[in-house]
Amino acid sequence: MFNKLEEVAERYEDLTNLISDPDVISDQNKFQKYAKEHSDLRPVIEKFEEYKKIKAELDEANSILSESDDKELKELAQMQLEESKERISELEKELRILLVPKDPYDDKNIFLEIRAGTGGDEASLFAAELLRMYMRYADNLKWKTEIVDFNETGVGGYKEVVLLIKGQGAYSRLKFEAGGHRVQRIPETESGGRVHTSACTVAVLPEADDIDDVPLDPKDLRIDVYRSSGAGGQHVNTTDSAVRITHIPTGIVVACQDERSQIKNKEKAMKHLRSKLLEKKIREQQQEIASDRKLQVGSGDRSERIRTYNYPQNRITDHRINLTLYSLDKALQGDIDEIISALIAYDQTEKLKEAGL
Repeated sequence: MFNKLEEVAERYEDLTNLISDPDVISDQNKFQKYAKEHSDLRPVIEKFEEYKKIKAELDEANSILSESDDKELKELAQMQLEESKERISELEKELRILLVPKDPYDDKNIFLEIRAGTGGDEASLFAAELLRMYMRYADNLKWKTEIVDFNETGVGGYKEVVLLIKGQGAYSRLKFEAGGHRVQRIPETESGGRVHTSACTVAVLPEADDIDDVPLDPKDLRIDVYRSSGAGGQHVNTTDSAVRITHIPTGIVVACQDERSQIKNKEKAMKHLRSKLLEKKIREQQQEIASDRKLQVGSGDRSERIRTYNYPQNRITDHRINLTLYSLDKALQGDIDEIISALIAYDQTEKLKEAGL
Protein backbone atom coordinates (compact mmCIF):
# COMPACT_ATOMS: atom_id res chain seq x y z
CA MET A 1 0.00 0.00 0.00
CA PHE A 2 2.77 2.45 0.91
CA ASN A 3 4.57 2.02 -2.42
CA LYS A 4 1.29 2.91 -4.10
CA LEU A 5 0.89 5.96 -1.85
CA GLU A 6 4.39 7.17 -2.73
CA GLU A 7 3.52 6.83 -6.42
CA VAL A 8 0.34 8.85 -5.88
CA ALA A 9 2.29 11.53 -3.98
CA GLU A 10 4.81 11.75 -6.82
CA ARG A 11 2.04 12.05 -9.40
CA TYR A 12 0.31 14.73 -7.31
CA GLU A 13 3.52 16.78 -7.22
CA ASP A 14 3.88 16.44 -11.00
CA LEU A 15 0.29 17.59 -11.48
CA THR A 16 0.81 20.55 -9.14
CA ASN A 17 3.64 21.68 -11.41
CA LEU A 18 1.67 20.99 -14.59
CA ILE A 19 -1.38 23.08 -13.64
CA SER A 20 0.98 25.99 -12.93
CA ASP A 21 2.70 25.65 -16.31
CA PRO A 22 1.74 28.54 -18.67
CA ASP A 23 1.74 26.20 -21.69
CA VAL A 24 -0.78 23.89 -19.96
CA ILE A 25 -2.90 26.80 -18.73
CA SER A 26 -3.19 28.08 -22.31
CA ASP A 27 -4.59 24.71 -23.42
CA GLN A 28 -7.96 24.47 -21.63
CA ASN A 29 -8.51 20.79 -22.48
CA LYS A 30 -5.18 19.79 -20.96
CA PHE A 31 -5.58 22.11 -17.99
CA GLN A 32 -9.05 20.78 -17.11
CA LYS A 33 -7.86 17.19 -17.45
CA TYR A 34 -4.87 17.73 -15.14
CA ALA A 35 -6.86 19.90 -12.72
CA LYS A 36 -9.51 17.20 -12.32
CA GLU A 37 -6.90 14.50 -11.69
CA HIS A 38 -5.17 16.81 -9.20
CA SER A 39 -8.48 17.42 -7.41
CA ASP A 40 -9.27 13.68 -7.33
CA LEU A 41 -5.90 12.88 -5.74
CA ARG A 42 -6.03 15.67 -3.14
CA PRO A 43 -8.05 13.67 -0.52
CA VAL A 44 -5.51 10.82 -0.73
CA ILE A 45 -2.59 13.20 -0.27
CA GLU A 46 -4.22 15.02 2.66
CA LYS A 47 -4.94 11.73 4.39
CA PHE A 48 -1.41 10.47 3.67
CA GLU A 49 0.08 13.66 5.15
CA GLU A 50 -2.01 13.16 8.28
CA TYR A 51 -0.83 9.53 8.43
CA LYS A 52 2.85 10.59 8.24
CA LYS A 53 2.32 13.20 10.98
CA ILE A 54 0.67 10.67 13.34
CA LYS A 55 3.35 8.09 12.48
CA ALA A 56 6.06 10.59 13.47
CA GLU A 57 4.26 11.19 16.80
CA LEU A 58 4.05 7.44 17.37
CA ASP A 59 7.77 7.00 16.66
CA GLU A 60 8.59 9.85 19.05
CA ALA A 61 6.46 8.27 21.78
CA ASN A 62 8.22 4.92 21.30
CA SER A 63 11.59 6.65 21.47
CA ILE A 64 10.71 8.35 24.78
CA LEU A 65 9.46 5.08 26.27
CA SER A 66 12.64 3.25 25.36
CA GLU A 67 15.19 5.97 26.21
CA SER A 68 13.79 8.32 28.89
CA ASP A 69 13.98 7.81 32.65
CA ASP A 70 11.42 10.54 33.37
CA LYS A 71 8.34 8.78 34.79
CA GLU A 72 5.94 11.66 34.07
CA LEU A 73 7.24 12.03 30.53
CA LYS A 74 6.87 8.29 29.95
CA GLU A 75 3.24 8.39 31.12
CA LEU A 76 2.50 11.15 28.61
CA ALA A 77 4.34 9.20 25.91
CA GLN A 78 2.28 6.09 26.71
CA MET A 79 -0.96 8.06 26.33
CA GLN A 80 0.32 9.52 23.04
CA LEU A 81 1.29 6.02 21.87
CA GLU A 82 -2.16 4.58 22.48
CA GLU A 83 -3.92 7.50 20.78
CA SER A 84 -1.53 7.37 17.80
CA LYS A 85 -1.93 3.60 17.34
CA GLU A 86 -5.70 3.89 17.26
CA ARG A 87 -5.61 6.77 14.76
CA ILE A 88 -2.98 5.03 12.59
CA SER A 89 -5.24 1.99 12.31
CA GLU A 90 -8.19 4.19 11.24
CA LEU A 91 -6.06 6.08 8.72
CA GLU A 92 -4.75 2.88 7.15
CA LYS A 93 -8.32 1.70 6.54
CA GLU A 94 -9.31 5.08 5.09
CA LEU A 95 -6.24 5.18 2.84
CA ARG A 96 -6.94 1.69 1.48
CA ILE A 97 -10.45 2.76 0.49
CA LEU A 98 -9.15 5.99 -1.07
CA LEU A 99 -6.69 3.99 -3.17
CA VAL A 100 -9.48 1.95 -4.75
CA PRO A 101 -10.04 3.42 -8.24
CA LYS A 102 -13.06 5.71 -8.14
CA ASP A 103 -16.01 5.00 -10.39
CA PRO A 104 -15.94 7.94 -12.82
CA TYR A 105 -19.75 8.08 -12.84
CA ASP A 106 -20.30 8.12 -9.06
CA ASP A 107 -21.17 11.83 -8.91
CA LYS A 108 -23.66 11.67 -11.77
CA ASN A 109 -27.41 12.16 -11.61
CA ILE A 110 -29.34 9.07 -12.69
CA PHE A 111 -32.28 7.82 -14.69
CA LEU A 112 -33.93 5.05 -12.69
CA GLU A 113 -36.19 2.75 -14.72
CA ILE A 114 -38.71 0.41 -13.11
CA ARG A 115 -40.54 -2.21 -15.19
CA ALA A 116 -43.25 -4.60 -14.04
CA GLY A 117 -42.37 -8.22 -14.76
CA THR A 118 -44.20 -11.43 -13.95
CA GLY A 119 -47.32 -11.03 -11.86
CA GLY A 120 -49.73 -8.91 -13.90
CA ASP A 121 -51.53 -6.22 -11.90
CA GLU A 122 -49.65 -7.16 -8.72
CA ALA A 123 -46.33 -6.51 -10.46
CA SER A 124 -47.52 -3.11 -11.69
CA LEU A 125 -48.64 -2.16 -8.16
CA PHE A 126 -45.26 -3.26 -6.84
CA ALA A 127 -43.59 -1.05 -9.47
CA ALA A 128 -45.54 1.91 -8.07
CA GLU A 129 -44.41 1.04 -4.53
CA LEU A 130 -40.77 0.80 -5.61
CA LEU A 131 -41.15 4.20 -7.29
CA ARG A 132 -42.48 5.73 -4.05
CA MET A 133 -39.68 4.06 -2.06
CA TYR A 134 -36.95 5.56 -4.24
CA MET A 135 -38.63 8.97 -4.32
CA ARG A 136 -38.85 9.01 -0.53
CA TYR A 137 -35.21 7.91 -0.23
CA ALA A 138 -34.20 10.73 -2.59
CA ASP A 139 -36.30 13.19 -0.60
CA ASN A 140 -34.55 12.12 2.62
CA LEU A 141 -31.24 13.08 0.99
CA LYS A 142 -32.65 16.38 -0.37
CA TRP A 143 -32.29 15.15 -3.96
CA LYS A 144 -34.69 16.28 -6.68
CA THR A 145 -36.86 13.81 -8.60
CA GLU A 146 -38.84 14.05 -11.84
CA ILE A 147 -40.99 11.37 -13.47
CA VAL A 148 -39.84 11.53 -17.09
CA ASP A 149 -42.00 8.84 -18.67
CA PHE A 150 -44.62 6.32 -17.54
CA ASN A 151 -47.08 3.73 -18.71
CA GLU A 152 -49.89 3.39 -16.19
CA THR A 153 -52.26 0.51 -15.58
CA GLY A 154 -55.92 0.78 -14.71
CA VAL A 155 -55.33 -0.40 -11.14
CA GLY A 156 -53.01 2.42 -10.06
CA GLY A 157 -49.73 0.77 -10.97
CA TYR A 158 -47.13 1.11 -13.70
CA LYS A 159 -46.11 -1.19 -16.52
CA GLU A 160 -43.00 0.96 -16.61
CA VAL A 161 -41.88 4.29 -15.20
CA VAL A 162 -38.70 6.36 -15.58
CA LEU A 163 -37.50 8.60 -12.76
CA LEU A 164 -34.78 11.25 -13.06
CA ILE A 165 -32.93 11.72 -9.76
CA LYS A 166 -30.68 14.75 -9.36
CA GLY A 167 -28.31 14.88 -6.41
CA GLN A 168 -24.66 14.68 -5.37
CA GLY A 169 -23.57 11.04 -5.51
CA ALA A 170 -26.91 9.69 -6.75
CA TYR A 171 -25.24 7.05 -8.92
CA SER A 172 -22.78 6.05 -6.19
CA ARG A 173 -25.65 5.38 -3.75
CA LEU A 174 -28.16 3.76 -6.08
CA LYS A 175 -26.15 1.90 -8.74
CA PHE A 176 -26.47 -1.38 -6.83
CA GLU A 177 -30.27 -1.25 -7.08
CA ALA A 178 -30.12 -2.54 -10.65
CA GLY A 179 -31.56 -6.01 -11.09
CA GLY A 180 -34.64 -8.08 -10.29
CA HIS A 181 -36.81 -7.17 -7.29
CA ARG A 182 -39.29 -9.82 -6.10
CA VAL A 183 -42.33 -9.26 -3.89
CA GLN A 184 -44.21 -11.88 -1.86
CA ARG A 185 -47.60 -10.93 -0.45
CA ILE A 186 -51.32 -11.68 -0.38
CA PRO A 187 -53.13 -9.58 -3.02
CA GLU A 188 -56.27 -7.75 -1.94
CA THR A 189 -58.22 -9.75 -4.52
CA GLU A 190 -56.97 -13.09 -3.12
CA SER A 191 -59.84 -14.63 -1.15
CA GLY A 192 -57.96 -17.80 -0.21
CA GLY A 193 -55.17 -16.03 1.67
CA ARG A 194 -52.43 -17.39 -0.58
CA VAL A 195 -49.12 -15.55 -0.92
CA HIS A 196 -48.39 -14.53 -4.53
CA THR A 197 -44.97 -13.76 -5.99
CA SER A 198 -44.47 -10.92 -8.48
CA ALA A 199 -41.42 -9.17 -9.83
CA CYS A 200 -40.06 -5.92 -11.24
CA THR A 201 -36.76 -5.04 -12.83
CA VAL A 202 -34.83 -1.89 -12.02
CA ALA A 203 -32.18 -0.25 -14.20
CA VAL A 204 -29.91 2.56 -13.00
CA LEU A 205 -28.36 4.77 -15.68
CA PRO A 206 -25.80 7.50 -14.96
CA GLU A 207 -26.93 10.68 -16.66
CA ALA A 208 -24.79 11.32 -19.75
CA ASP A 209 -24.75 15.07 -19.40
CA ASP A 210 -21.83 15.68 -21.75
CA ILE A 211 -22.15 15.15 -25.48
CA ASP A 212 -18.63 13.70 -25.41
CA ASP A 213 -19.89 10.85 -23.18
CA VAL A 214 -21.99 9.38 -25.98
CA PRO A 215 -21.77 10.91 -29.46
CA LEU A 216 -24.92 10.46 -31.56
CA ASP A 217 -25.40 10.63 -35.31
CA PRO A 218 -28.76 12.27 -36.17
CA LYS A 219 -29.11 9.77 -39.05
CA ASP A 220 -29.33 6.99 -36.43
CA LEU A 221 -32.40 8.51 -34.78
CA ARG A 222 -36.11 8.32 -35.50
CA ILE A 223 -38.09 10.96 -33.62
CA ASP A 224 -41.88 10.73 -33.18
CA VAL A 225 -44.22 13.10 -31.38
CA TYR A 226 -47.55 12.20 -29.79
CA ARG A 227 -50.05 13.34 -27.18
CA SER A 228 -49.14 12.85 -23.57
CA SER A 229 -51.18 10.28 -21.67
CA GLY A 230 -50.78 11.86 -18.24
CA ALA A 231 -52.59 14.52 -16.27
CA GLY A 232 -52.64 17.98 -17.80
CA GLY A 233 -56.17 18.84 -18.75
CA GLN A 234 -57.02 20.37 -22.08
CA HIS A 235 -53.39 20.91 -23.06
CA VAL A 236 -52.74 17.16 -23.08
CA ASN A 237 -55.66 16.51 -25.40
CA THR A 238 -54.74 19.12 -27.98
CA THR A 239 -50.94 19.19 -28.27
CA ASP A 240 -48.44 16.63 -29.56
CA SER A 241 -45.86 17.53 -26.91
CA ALA A 242 -44.62 14.05 -25.93
CA VAL A 243 -41.52 12.81 -27.75
CA ARG A 244 -40.35 9.28 -28.55
CA ILE A 245 -36.83 8.65 -29.89
CA THR A 246 -35.67 5.36 -31.42
CA HIS A 247 -31.95 4.65 -31.75
CA ILE A 248 -31.99 2.59 -34.95
CA PRO A 249 -28.62 0.75 -34.58
CA THR A 250 -29.49 -0.67 -31.13
CA GLY A 251 -33.30 -0.57 -31.19
CA ILE A 252 -33.32 1.37 -27.91
CA VAL A 253 -36.47 3.46 -27.48
CA VAL A 254 -36.91 6.33 -25.02
CA ALA A 255 -39.75 8.78 -24.44
CA CYS A 256 -40.51 11.87 -22.40
CA GLN A 257 -43.92 13.38 -21.68
CA ASP A 258 -43.54 15.24 -18.41
CA GLU A 259 -42.97 18.70 -19.92
CA ARG A 260 -45.58 20.84 -21.70
CA SER A 261 -42.97 21.84 -24.27
CA GLN A 262 -42.06 19.46 -27.09
CA ILE A 263 -38.55 20.98 -27.18
CA LYS A 264 -37.96 20.29 -23.48
CA ASN A 265 -39.33 16.78 -23.81
CA LYS A 266 -36.96 16.16 -26.71
CA GLU A 267 -33.98 17.43 -24.67
CA LYS A 268 -34.82 15.10 -21.77
CA ALA A 269 -35.44 12.17 -24.10
CA MET A 270 -32.05 12.74 -25.74
CA LYS A 271 -30.38 12.75 -22.32
CA HIS A 272 -32.20 9.55 -21.43
CA LEU A 273 -31.08 7.93 -24.70
CA ARG A 274 -27.44 8.93 -24.14
CA SER A 275 -27.70 7.55 -20.60
CA LYS A 276 -29.09 4.22 -21.83
CA LEU A 277 -26.27 3.92 -24.35
CA LEU A 278 -23.73 4.85 -21.66
CA GLU A 279 -25.20 2.26 -19.28
CA LYS A 280 -24.96 -0.38 -22.03
CA LYS A 281 -21.29 0.48 -22.50
CA ILE A 282 -20.61 0.37 -18.73
CA ARG A 283 -22.39 -2.98 -18.34
CA GLU A 284 -20.36 -4.51 -21.16
CA GLN A 285 -17.13 -3.26 -19.59
CA GLN A 286 -18.10 -4.60 -16.15
CA GLN A 287 -19.01 -8.00 -17.53
CA GLU A 288 -15.68 -8.22 -19.31
CA ILE A 289 -13.69 -7.16 -16.23
CA ALA A 290 -15.69 -9.39 -13.86
CA SER A 291 -15.94 -12.47 -16.08
CA ASP A 292 -14.08 -14.57 -13.49
CA ARG A 293 -15.68 -13.01 -10.43
CA LYS A 294 -18.24 -15.20 -8.66
CA LEU A 295 -20.25 -12.38 -7.13
CA GLN A 296 -20.40 -8.98 -8.78
CA VAL A 297 -22.58 -6.69 -6.68
CA GLY A 298 -22.56 -3.96 -9.30
CA SER A 299 -23.13 -6.08 -12.40
CA GLY A 300 -26.49 -4.43 -13.13
CA ASP A 301 -27.75 -7.64 -14.71
CA ARG A 302 -31.51 -7.13 -14.97
CA SER A 303 -32.18 -10.88 -15.02
CA GLU A 304 -30.49 -11.33 -11.65
CA ARG A 305 -32.82 -11.57 -8.65
CA ILE A 306 -31.18 -9.24 -6.17
CA ARG A 307 -33.81 -8.64 -3.50
CA THR A 308 -37.01 -10.07 -2.02
CA TYR A 309 -39.71 -8.03 -0.26
CA ASN A 310 -41.81 -10.36 1.93
CA TYR A 311 -44.90 -8.60 3.28
CA PRO A 312 -46.28 -11.33 5.62
CA GLN A 313 -42.94 -11.46 7.49
CA ASN A 314 -42.17 -7.72 7.15
CA ARG A 315 -38.86 -8.95 5.71
CA ILE A 316 -36.49 -7.53 3.11
CA THR A 317 -33.59 -9.70 1.93
CA ASP A 318 -30.71 -8.76 -0.34
CA HIS A 319 -29.50 -12.04 -1.84
CA ARG A 320 -26.11 -10.79 -3.03
CA ILE A 321 -24.78 -10.15 0.47
CA ASN A 322 -27.17 -12.41 2.41
CA LEU A 323 -28.55 -9.47 4.38
CA THR A 324 -32.02 -9.84 5.91
CA LEU A 325 -33.83 -7.08 7.79
CA TYR A 326 -37.26 -7.32 9.39
CA SER A 327 -38.16 -3.73 8.63
CA LEU A 328 -39.87 -3.85 5.24
CA ASP A 329 -42.40 -1.23 6.36
CA LYS A 330 -39.59 1.26 7.02
CA ALA A 331 -37.81 0.38 3.77
CA LEU A 332 -40.93 1.15 1.74
CA GLN A 333 -40.96 4.59 3.39
CA GLY A 334 -37.53 5.23 1.90
CA ASP A 335 -35.44 3.99 4.83
CA ILE A 336 -33.09 1.81 2.76
CA ASP A 337 -29.78 3.38 3.76
CA GLU A 338 -28.71 0.35 5.85
CA ILE A 339 -28.98 -1.93 2.82
CA ILE A 340 -27.31 0.54 0.46
CA SER A 341 -24.43 1.17 2.89
CA ALA A 342 -23.91 -2.59 3.34
CA LEU A 343 -23.74 -3.07 -0.45
CA ILE A 344 -21.23 -0.24 -0.83
CA ALA A 345 -19.08 -1.65 2.01
CA TYR A 346 -19.16 -5.12 0.43
CA ASP A 347 -18.17 -3.74 -2.96
CA GLN A 348 -15.29 -1.78 -1.41
CA THR A 349 -14.06 -4.91 0.38
CA GLU A 350 -14.09 -6.91 -2.87
CA LYS A 351 -12.21 -4.18 -4.72
CA LEU A 352 -9.62 -3.96 -1.93
CA LYS A 353 -9.02 -7.71 -2.25
CA GLU A 354 -8.66 -7.43 -6.01
CA ALA A 355 -6.23 -4.53 -5.67
CA GLY A 356 -4.19 -6.40 -3.08
CA LEU A 357 -4.75 -3.71 -0.48
